[in-house]
Amino acid sequence: MGRAFEFRKARKMKRWSAMSKAFTRIGKDIVIAVKEGGPDPDVNSRLRAVIQNAKAVNMPKVNVERAIKKATDKDTANYETVLFEGYAPHGIAVLVETSTDNNNRTVANVRSYFNKCDGNLGTSGSVEFMFDHKCHFRIPAGELDLEELELELIDFGAEELFFDEKDEEDNNSVDGIMIYAEFQNYGALQKALEEMNIEILSSDFEYIPTIQKEVTAEQKEDIDKLLEKLDDDDDVNNVYTTIKEEEEEE
Repeated sequence: MGRAFEFRKARKMKRWSAMSKAFTRIGKDIVIAVKEGGPDPDVNSRLRAVIQNAKAVNMPKVNVERAIKKATDKDTANYETVLFEGYAPHGIAVLVETSTDNNNRTVANVRSYFNKCDGNLGTSGSVEFMFDHKCHFRIPAGELDLEELELELIDFGAEELFFDEKDEEDNNSVDGIMIYAEFQNYGALQKALEEMNIEILSSDFEYIPTIQKEVTAEQKEDIDKLLEKLDDDDDVNNVYTTIKEEEEEE
């Protein structure tokens, strides 16, 4: 297995951990998608992907429809994705992915979190080079042959495929297959899977650290103070670090 497999295994269940946070993020993603390509998912591939993600976290259909309708209102503010880079205590690199309709507010908040927790907010490019930007898709495992599927998708940019067990806490989840690729191959892979009539359960982008650093329990407590403040901010979608995380027990 490759780095994407190990990274997902360590982070599993941390993503979308708070349902209200997931719904907030998807609402913003819907606005971005509709503003970019219109409210019809049949012709807006980005919106189709967001709707798939909404289903993956059991977001009610009425909420999705309401968000799409709201996004078509010209008075609804658009959101932009902004990436912040810096260091937590003990030299841990941090990437903070946000979606914001007020960049001044978000910058001020993120900077205050770093300052209050003995971190350092850096400039663009200061730590991003320590991460690989990837896209991923999750599809039902079904009767698919992993090796055959990999051969079919490699021409569309697929780099790593592996089985992903269902979430035991979610009765609606199924065993799946994860597909990872460079972020710029997202569109090609989405189109290929749709043309192969393979259901996409969810899809997203993430940053995988190319280097990781072990920390002590005491150091982790210091770092977590910053990470918790970031996670609690409604503008923050994801936080990535170079901490070497413990894998989940089998």
